[in-house]
Parts: sequence; structure tokens; C-alpha cells
Amino acid sequence: MSIIFEDVSFSGNNDAPVYNINLTFESGSVTVLLGQKGSKAGKSTLIKLIAGLIKPTHGKIIIDGIDATNIPVQKRNVAMVHQQIINYPHMSVFENIASPLQVMKFKKLEIQKEVIEVAKLLRIENCLDRYPSELSGGQQQRTALARALVKRAKVILLNDPFVNLDYKLREELRGELKSLLKTRNTIAIYATQEAQEAMALGGTSVLLQEGRVIQQGPASDVYRQPLNIDAAMMLSDPALSVFLGRISGHEVSLGGSLTFPKTHAMDGVKSGQYFFALRPGHIRLTPFNDDDLELSMRVELAEISGSGTIIHTANSVLKLVLNLAGVHEYKTDSMIKVYIPLHKLFIFDQNKFLIKAPDESR
Repeated sequence: MSIIFEDVSFSGNNDAPVYNINLTFESGSVTVLLGQKGSKAGKSTLIKLIAGLIKPTHGKIIIDGIDATNIPVQKRNVAMVHQQIINYPHMSVFENIASPLQVMKFKKLEIQKEVIEVAKLLRIENCLDRYPSELSGGQQQRTALARALVKRAKVILLNDPFVNLDYKLREELRGELKSLLKTRNTIAIYATQEAQEAMALGGTSVLLQEGRVIQQGPASDVYRQPLNIDAAMMLSDPALSVFLGRISGHEVSLGGSLTFPKTHAMDGVKSGQYFFALRPGHIRLTPFNDDDLELSMRVELAEISGSGTIIHTANSVLKLVLNLAGVHEYKTDSMIKVYIPLHKLFIFDQNKFLIKAPDESR
């Protein structure tokens, strides 16, 4: 099975507009639609277009060689899981999961077999007699997932399904979902605003910005070779540290006052002004690499995030964000030394397009 978007645009009602979308989804594939938090990227609009909940204002959606643009949602073999946990409160977990099969006129024994099988996969087989109000948030979302999976639909659409859960549950369910999708020859499309989810689920990443696709490809390739700063930012959480600098012959200067020798990692980059960027996870508090640049920084903010610590720092030249494993306590305005591995710097031109990506082999 395949779904092909041919120059699809949409505008109208309260959904974010999308423009000139050309995408292909194949059976057995997992595609993550990624857009920045708080922006009208168009992720949910694409999900609704695939489901048939809305129609394109321009272009075609081809499903298995047939123009499906005007085929209603009831006639598409699609299952959906929403960011709001949606279960029928008056039905038990068993009845919630079984409801699509009952609509499809499955026999009673078939329904029981299918429900128990998917409940075991999602580890809620001991909850089948309970009602949604008696479940934890994770169990409720597993029930919604089970109801979608039990349909054995050719297309499963997941619209930020874990956004309202705490980070531990998100990590747990992401891992389970990735394993489950591998066992099913479906087209799985997952919309999210979380870079970590895009990387964890793998497959193909489609980066959306203001209704347009700015980059697409295997998740690891897009992560290592972002087309521009916007794409790099989407796949970095916390955000990249970006600073303006200049390469002059064999020297690099940042902010006009911080200078260091040009490294082999910058070979082939001509003299000129560039944007340099660094992922927060690559900055360390102790020297680790032979090309580490030591800097004295003032702590502006230190915050615990899950099992890590995010530290915002600054000096007279740069602002840097560190993402450290473990829980650390740092007082505001205290001074610390940080170490930048120069081979991990991204280099972008004045139009913010990638010139040189970090050496990932080190």
C-alpha cells in the first residue's frame, strides 16, 4: 500500500495551512512529522488530510493508485490515536478495545482472541475488567493504542499521543510502540513536537515549518546533516547554541575577541563570516578531546529536566547551553569552566544553510 501527496495544499477553518506538500508513505514504514513547539507547523493538518477529516484545497492524495481526495473518513482503512486520551468512560477496557471489531462484525470468539492478544502486547491484560476512570494515564493511553491496533488498519495515525504524559511514561510507551510497529506491515505516521521522539522512533523524519516541508529523510541522516539552522534546531532539545564568527586564514574568531587556531575539522571552509552551532550534549565540564576549547562561563540558570540537568551559561562573548546527564546543582552567577569540542561545531553560511557538519566518527 502507498499514500502519495501530490502538490497538496490546505487552508481554511482553524487548522494550520500547508503548502505544496509532496510526500510518499509506504507499507511497513514509520514516518515522524516534526514541528517546533508552539508553531503552526501543519503536523495535525497532514494527519487530518490522510484520515479524510478534511480535504485539500489544492492537489491530490493518491492511495494505492486511486485519487482518494474525496473519499470520506468512514471508507478509509485508518486508525487514529489522539493527544487527548479518548476512551469510552461507560465501557470496560475490554469493551473499549473490542469496539472497532464489533462494528466490523467480528465473531465473539475472534474478538476475544484479538483483544487479549493486543492487551498482552501492551501489558494491560490485567486491566480488561476495569473502567477508564480506574486506570493510570499510561494505562488509559495504552487502551487507546490497543483500540487502534486491534483494527489491523493499513494506516495508523498518531497525533502527539504521549504529549500529556510525564517523561518516564513517554519513554516507556515510545519503546513499546516502536517494537509494536515493527510487527505490523502498516503505514505508521506519528506527529510530534518532541525531537527526542523523532530520534527514538527512527524511520523517516519530515521536518515541517509554517506548513512547508523543510527537510525529509532517514532520522539519523537528518540529525547528522540538517539542511539549515532551522532543521538543526528542530532536532535539538535543548536548542543548539548558535554564535556568529569568522574564519580568517588559519584563525577562527568568535564575537571579535575569542580566537583559536583553525582545526582540521574546518578544512575546506573558506575565509569568511559564518554561524557556528553546538549541540548542548556535546559541551562538557571536564576536558575529553584533544581539540577541546576551555572557556570560563557564568551560570545564568540551572534546571533539572528528567534525569538530566540543563545549564544556561554566558560570558562576554558567548551564550552556551549544556545538557548534562544526572542531577547537578549550580548556583546562579557562579563561574564554571566548560569545554567545547571544536570538531563538533556545525558551520552555516550567512543564509543559515549548512556548510560543514560535525565529525560524528569521533
